Amino acid sequence: MSLVNTKIKPFSATAFHNGDFVSVTEEDLLGKWSVVFFYPADFTFVCPTELGDLADHYEQLQAMGVEVYSVSTDTHFTHKAWHDSSETIGKIKFPMIGDPTGKISRNFEVMIEEDGLALRGTFVMNPEGEIKVVETNDLGIGRSAKELIRKIQAAQYVAEHDGEVCPAAWQPGEETLAPSLDLVGKI
Repeated sequence: MSLVNTKIKPFSATAFHNGDFVSVTEEDLLGKWSVVFFYPADFTFVCPTELGDLADHYEQLQAMGVEVYSVSTDTHFTHKAWHDSSETIGKIKFPMIGDPTGKISRNFEVMIEEDGLALRGTFVMNPEGEIKVVETNDLGIGRSAKELIRKIQAAQYVAEHDGEVCPAAWQPGEETLAPSLDLVGKI
């Protein structure tokens, strides 16, 4: 069963955020659009490229009313050490959640049990805590913040425009579709 349109499950964790250790629960994700961005591990290879790309686009995401939460099965202490030692990771301004028990990774069905690591999973939630976008990649396949932003823009558009849907590769300002009997077979 897909997690799309399901509610985020309860969790409680500690994150490294702006030089401090902070508590984060599922309640923190409510009331705004949120991205939960799972990655396998700190001090690795593809992960810093993805997180650096996300950090480079964080200001744009914030302007869209979106908060980002990165998650790995490392501890919040490891996140701090990585943040302090890597120029790329040092750019991150969003919370970096530690999930050493794997509970959050299991909640989102991205846990690789035999390795104790998470797959590359991206989840976009609406302000009500419903999952609207799910993307899961194998460990060697990095993600793009630009494509994530496009998906969030489409999800926000659909949420605000009842009866309209966004076609493939839709960009803000482009034409949408209003499914109807008259449209069947005309696309």
